[in-house]
Parts: sequence; structure tokens; C-alpha cells
Amino acid sequence: MSIEMKCCGVEAVVTVDSKGQVVLPKDVREKIKLKPNDKLAIISFGRENETRCLILVKAENLGSSIKSFLGPIIREVLA
Repeated sequence: MSIEMKCCGVEAVVTVDSKGQVVLPKDVREKIKLKPNDKLAIISFGRENETRCLILVKAENLGSSIKSFLGPIIREVLA
């Protein structure tokens, strides 16, 4: 499944198991070069205490580049 926008797309739909765990599909892990023990930051978006969107970002990519990475996504999601 792939839904494309200019800045982002839906790569997969996953299921949360009874332990609260999610498996990222192999093709997604390969696409972002995710290796065992890599850390992911979970960034949430929402309004009025309601989370509507979660984004996973490799922790190593957090920092000064976060604005340039998330800015276009936020603008398109809120448009």
C-alpha cells in the first residue's frame, strides 16, 4: 500500500499486538536503512489533547535538521 503526497506517503499499515508492539515491514526497514538496535524517536501531532499523527524518525537524525525534515510535512498535513 502506498499513498503519495508531495512530501510524504503511507508506506504500510501495521497492527499493534496484545503486547503493544508493532513490526515494521522488511521493505520499510530496508528503505530507511534501519538496523537492529537503531533507535527511533516517536513524534506526535494533534490538537486539544488528541493525537492524530505519529511519525517515526531515526534518533540520529534529530537535531538541527528536524525543522527542514518536518516543516514541509507539517505544512501539508495542516493545509
